Amino acid sequence: MHQNIGLQLTRVPRLWRAVIDHRLAPLGLTQTRWITLYTLWRLGDGQPQCDLARAIGVEAPSLVRTLDQLSEQGLIERCPCDQDRRTKRVFLTPAATPLLERIDAVVTQARSEMLAGLNDEDVAQLASLLSRIEDNGLAIQARESDD
Repeated sequence: MHQNIGLQLTRVPRLWRAVIDHRLAPLGLTQTRWITLYTLWRLGDGQPQCDLARAIGVEAPSLVRTLDQLSEQGLIERCPCDQDRRTKRVFLTPAATPLLERIDAVVTQARSEMLAGLNDEDVAQLASLLSRIEDNGLAIQARESDD
């Protein structure tokens, strides 16, 4: 049983994103774009690019192309940081609001369907267990990067 957990931990997020991707495809959103917009919306305006990249789980240079595309679409703006001119902060534009509301509705509906049959206690326990697994993984990374 334990042998399948790693596979499940990779399949479930992929499946979750695939469901959302399929539902957002009519809006012309790639996974990279909707995740970037949605993460920025959840974190709040004015996030440094490097922090946004970390929250999404990509390298900062990888995020630049997506931010360029979102900027060209008029959905975000990048402004220099007051304290450090080398750092760019990312802001959502008013044009992004209706799109984000639609993304949020799709994500909320998908979450509800994906968690069907689980009660609030089940979901809380799942979140707690996943946090422990994540903490263990971060501890392993920290130990191994010291080697």
